[in-house]
Amino acid sequence: MTATHPRPEGLSAYIAVTAAYWAFMLTDGALRMLVLLHFHRLGFSPVQLAYLFVLYEIAGMVTNLCAGWIAARFGLTATLYAGLGIQVLALLALTQLDPAWTVGLSVAYVMVVQGASGVAKDLAKMSSKSAVKLLAPAQDGGLFRWVALLTGSKNAVKGLGFLAGAGMLATIGFTGAVLGMAAVLAVILIAVLIAMPPGLPRGRRGAKFSEVFSKSANVNWLSAARVFLFGARDVWFVVGIPIYFYAVLSDGTNEGNRAAFFMIGSFMAVWVILYGMVQAASPRLLRATQRSEGDLTRAARGWGWTLAAVPAVLTAAAMVADGPQTWLTVTLVAGLLAFGGVFAVNSALHSYLILAFTKAERVTMDVGFYYMANAAGRLLGTVLSGLTYQLGGLPLMLGVATVMVGLSALITGRLRPA
Repeated sequence: MTATHPRPEGLSAYIAVTAAYWAFMLTDGALRMLVLLHFHRLGFSPVQLAYLFVLYEIAGMVTNLCAGWIAARFGLTATLYAGLGIQVLALLALTQLDPAWTVGLSVAYVMVVQGASGVAKDLAKMSSKSAVKLLAPAQDGGLFRWVALLTGSKNAVKGLGFLAGAGMLATIGFTGAVLGMAAVLAVILIAVLIAMPPGLPRGRRGAKFSEVFSKSANVNWLSAARVFLFGARDVWFVVGIPIYFYAVLSDGTNEGNRAAFFMIGSFMAVWVILYGMVQAASPRLLRATQRSEGDLTRAARGWGWTLAAVPAVLTAAAMVADGPQTWLTVTLVAGLLAFGGVFAVNSALHSYLILAFTKAERVTMDVGFYYMANAAGRLLGTVLSGLTYQLGGLPLMLGVATVMVGLSALITGRLRPA
């Protein structure tokens, strides 16, 4: 598209894709919080909790590698519908978990179900992000505005999902919450199937799987930077910080546990909502309409090093403190919220640059490859989250996050304006 304003059918397709993605991410956020807190309450160690999400991230890597080709071959709507449908089935399967099973069997079963959920999430994500490249107006910073709005609003919705998941666990329990989410998502899937307007490509029969691997140096460097950027977030986000807060807030009673669930869910929700709001506002914060692609590429380097300073300060605070203390908890809350704001700008810049660097005819391939790298970073962060917290507590966990952000900033420095 070359017009300043999108065609009406393109805007309608964008709205439909965004609505479907919102519904998916609401359940995805709620499910993550449900699984984490439910199994922590059952006595799972930090490493065992990390295992629950490992196959989710591995499945995301494989899915993103294949999904770009699948979408290029069969069309974006096919991968979007498949993502929503698989998530409904995964939620239903999770309700069959038997509390009488051994820990090993429970971990294995939840890992498999989470793996299916990971496939679903990345099918939906790749479809939605690729659609922006094809539907957004090309002028006046339209691409940056549309991708920032989609990604930012998605993260705000996912934040609400964290809060909803913790709230439902404390009120209607694990099985009731999962069944309710499956029912809502099934209704959304039916509505999208009926109401999806035209505007998205249907695929091309000659698409080859080998096209998935990009020959663009910028796409490859940006994908490598994405691995360490999201690894740095998930190394504290997935297991370590929620478990630390649970240890600080819970008094061991049922009432205390419920209060802890709500407070942890509220913090995670606020963090992700703030992240989403800043991400959506990034085009204005960066004055993107007045800057060239080259300016924004250079800005990505500076913002990467700014982000690295935040976990470095938190690491120093954790090393000075001798175990959980009130001042440390307050510092962590403030510092992690600051991390979320700066991280959001970094993520928005990366999400824009991957679409700016790719060409329309291979957008699903490059976006799929890029989000495979994203999933690899989450996998790395997930494994390290449980491992570093169990081995070295907050100082080791936050120190690893600092190193990973620094590596991301170094790699981003390799980008060159297209």
